Amino acid sequence: MNSVCLVGRLTRDPEVRYGSQSQMAIARFSIAVDRPVPDRNGERQTDYPNIVCFGKSAEFVEKYFKKGMRVGVTGRLQTGSYTNKDGAKVFTTEVAADRVEFMESRSERESREGAENFGGYGNGGGYSQPAPAQNSSAIPQGFSELTDDDIPF
Repeated sequence: MNSVCLVGRLTRDPEVRYGSQSQMAIARFSIAVDRPVPDRNGERQTDYPNIVCFGKSAEFVEKYFKKGMRVGVTGRLQTGSYTNKDGAKVFTTEVAADRVEFMESRSERESREGAENFGGYGNGGGYSQPAPAQNSSAIPQGFSELTDDDIPF
């Protein structure tokens, strides 16, 4: 079975290109993922896997994902190779994402931006939490009502 599930923070804004013939969107980005066990010195190590996604997922990433944002990615591991301009064979490993999603709310992002100046969000972008519901008695505390206009895709 080839299955990958990662949660981490974007290390840079996603790079999106469109296929020359198919015009399909292709998004590439990497995320910082902490290892679960500290090293011998008690320090946490971090991995930076490269992620690629296609089509509607890539368009979603282009529109809403920004540097510093915490995201979840599920997909599969894929390897490849190419010959660079010097004639050397280069091997690649990346996660081909089947699903990408937000892992933080707008309020979490704004509080983190206030404490740490990531500067990656700019004006808007990313997840927008819906406004509180009018009739809060039917909705559990901590949740809010969604309408079709609140869903970003």
